[in-house]
Amino acid sequence: MKIWIVLFFLSLGAIVNAQEVISNGKAYEVRNKAIFKDGVDITATLEKEEEAHIFKTLNNQLNKAKDAEDVRKKLEKAARKSDKALKKAAKELKSKQKAQDRFNKATKKLEQNQEKYEKLKKRGKLSPQDEVKWLKMLEDYKDDLEKATQKLQRS
Repeated sequence: MKIWIVLFFLSLGAIVNAQEVISNGKAYEVRNKAIFKDGVDITATLEKEEEAHIFKTLNNQLNKAKDAEDVRKKLEKAARKSDKALKKAAKELKSKQKAQDRFNKATKKLEQNQEKYEKLKKRGKLSPQDEVKWLKMLEDYKDDLEKATQKLQRS
């Protein structure tokens, strides 16, 4: 059984190594330096010019296949590069959006707490200790707003 499997893969390898060439409307199969037609070796019966023409056609086909492969690889590389650029742009946009959200949140908190502080101050409900705490808290919110503004400008 192992012998049949080995023979199968060897024959498959030989078939894969063969190159199909169409020259002057006739289909030939080229394996190494031998030319076959319908499975029969006709290398010795061909004229040198026709044999050279077949090998030249084979080389042209191989060159075209190589060029096509090179173009495919370049296209794949360009696609990967554009995907990378797209991901980078999306990441930058997300970063800018996040910075904008933080800025908006810091602004809102500062405004709300300033209003609350002003209301309490007008009503006279702030002790000197509470006023110090409120001023420190407002200063912290101003610092947060400053940091958010800087991050927004950097992004």
